[in-house]
Amino acid sequence: MRAMFAIVRTGGKQYRVAAGDKIVVEKIAGDAGATIALDDVLLAGEGGDLKSTTGLIVSAEIIAQAKADKVIVFKKRRRHNYRRKNGHRQQHTILRIVAIGDSNSNEARAEAPVPAEA
Repeated sequence: MRAMFAIVRTGGKQYRVAAGDKIVVEKIAGDAGATIALDDVLLAGEGGDLKSTTGLIVSAEIIAQAKADKVIVFKKRRRHNYRRKNGHRQQHTILRIVAIGDSNSNEARAEAPVPAEA
């Protein structure tokens, strides 16, 4: 049996997901254990067959809120005694994809409430 997949957009990036996948996305408001709905579905399919994305939502569970590794930002201008060193840690959310379903199906409605705007 071929698993259903979807391509969703969140945080300005696109992700290919299937039920049971874990993905790391830009920070989404919510506590660990909360269920959210990713409703910006760009493409969906099962194997090589494409499905209609109208009314399709992807429900996901928030596993954790975390931070990425530190990135060092270093600026320097030669011969001007100008040096600046900063660090940055991007916040992100770890999601587990629970189901890919129709917005009017019982499964999607019970598991994926409408997310709060961040």
